[in-house]
Amino acid sequence: MSTLSYLEAARLALAQEMRRDPLVWALGEDLGRGGIFGQYKGLIEEFGPERILDTPISEAAIMGTAVGAALVGTRPVVEMRFADFALCAVDELVNQAAKARYMFGGQGRVPLVVRQPSGMWRSSAAQHSQSLEAWYAHIPGLVVVAPATPADNFGLLKAAIRCEDPVVYMEHKDLWGLTGEVDERADPLPLGVARRVREGSDVTIVTWSGMLRRVEAAAELLDGGPSAEVIDLRTLYPWDRDLVFASVRRTGRLLVVHEAVQTGGFGAEVAASVAEALFDLLRAPVRRLGAPRIPVPYAPPLEEVCKIGGAEIAEAVRAMVG
Repeated sequence: MSTLSYLEAARLALAQEMRRDPLVWALGEDLGRGGIFGQYKGLIEEFGPERILDTPISEAAIMGTAVGAALVGTRPVVEMRFADFALCAVDELVNQAAKARYMFGGQGRVPLVVRQPSGMWRSSAAQHSQSLEAWYAHIPGLVVVAPATPADNFGLLKAAIRCEDPVVYMEHKDLWGLTGEVDERADPLPLGVARRVREGSDVTIVTWSGMLRRVEAAAELLDGGPSAEVIDLRTLYPWDRDLVFASVRRTGRLLVVHEAVQTGGFGAEVAASVAEALFDLLRAPVRRLGAPRIPVPYAPPLEEVCKIGGAEIAEAVRAMVG
């Protein structure tokens, strides 16, 4: 086991996959100098400019190139720098990559990974702070992954690179420096399998990505009060209905917490699925916590108002348990 940061774990996973499979390569802006956050640092020295490819400043061109390259048999890792910038490449991803396997009757596949650093980070303001995972979970043909720990960023990125379908891989920018133990020889983690982070008996809290730390803090605030079971989805599509349903059957209550805008967020899918399947077992109405439907402000005090904090989560749990 090694102690690695969230960023270092992903960089190691990519390097290992590139050593294992010569068809894996990466493309995007600024990769030659290590990437905007340093997540590609040192890779061009090992793999050269043909496999760590610097591109022009055109997200549509980057994604279109990757889709074509994936269709002819390579495995591109696409760097979008910020999730917000990937919107310039939505046609290539949503109308081409996501649909190719279905439209070609399985004769063509698009095994690419689209890395999208997402979430609020250091007053990055409205155009650099969005959490757009629900947009992609809505699209048939796309796999959506949102790791919350260094170990998961290592194992899930390896799994995403080996996946035969296009994967939208959303890494929270505020987690780059988060450190934890990583088994450098571990196998890829299975996609679609959540993790029970904490056991509890009174309420199930489902979350993912950057919100996991805040949910864990809330569970600590509740120590001695309501007992919260915490589940990190890790993969939003497919998502682990079995683990979530089994937990809610025990607790009878569900709170879904995400950083994204609450309106139309992926939490609504989890909440509706549980409400439909387990309505006769619920001991309280399902609840969601998410950001208000406003652009993310630049000013730090206003940005903080948009974030769901541990105290707010703990108060929601207390209200549900009564």
